[in-house]
Amino acid sequence: CRQALRSSPGSEVDLARAEREYQLYVGVLRGKLGLQVLELPADESLPDCVFVEDAAVVCEETALLTRPGAPSRRKEVEAMKKALESLNLNIVEMVDENATLDGGDVLFTGREFFVGLSRRTNQRGAEILADTFKDYAVSTVPVHDALHLKSFCSMAGPNLIAIGSSEAAQKALKTMQQMSDHRYDKLTVPDDAAANCIYLNIPSKGHVLLHRAPEEYPESAKVFEKLKDHMLIPIANTELEKVDGALTCCSVLINKSSEL
Repeated sequence: CRQALRSSPGSEVDLARAEREYQLYVGVLRGKLGLQVLELPADESLPDCVFVEDAAVVCEETALLTRPGAPSRRKEVEAMKKALESLNLNIVEMVDENATLDGGDVLFTGREFFVGLSRRTNQRGAEILADTFKDYAVSTVPVHDALHLKSFCSMAGPNLIAIGSSEAAQKALKTMQQMSDHRYDKLTVPDDAAANCIYLNIPSKGHVLLHRAPEEYPESAKVFEKLKDHMLIPIANTELEKVDGALTCCSVLINKSSEL
């Protein structure tokens, strides 16, 4: 955890606590929600490899293997490729050396893609994503004062964007609203980091939302508690947040039943 990339220096990661929080995360997905979970092997030479979201964008039967913006993370894509091949997805590889794309900059709303142009994702990466998923509109959103687009937003329901309150977050939301033909509902939370949550629609469970725990972001948790139609599951992420990790970073959700 000392070698993981971080946008600003801060307190040291408590590795034992990070592992406990991660196991709870996996346990919720597998045990509480009954999802099939395919865990990638840990690789000590790739300190950021826990953040699997950045290595692939999966929509329907197609998986785009990304070209992460940080050169030290490029080899992470190899393990992701093996895992996605085992699920018989249509694999598209990003081979253009001028392109960079992190999955953390890709927000899929269910009807279109928003791609953050950040320090890790460039215009060429966004263009390749648009070429890969031709059935969907793709709009780019400049990202300022944050690592990724999803550092301050995510989907919190079928038509609901959770968004942070910072100026950068609100500016990005305005851009998304201007670029889209569709009108989304918004859920504004006081803390940008808490706006990154995981929404799932599970046949046996209905609307499920994994969100940051009240002990971390009490005011934001109160906002989530107003979502009466959702099964709300608080998840702590204190340690990975120190190295820019959010809830969506640690998984790639694939809508496909498979015998793992």
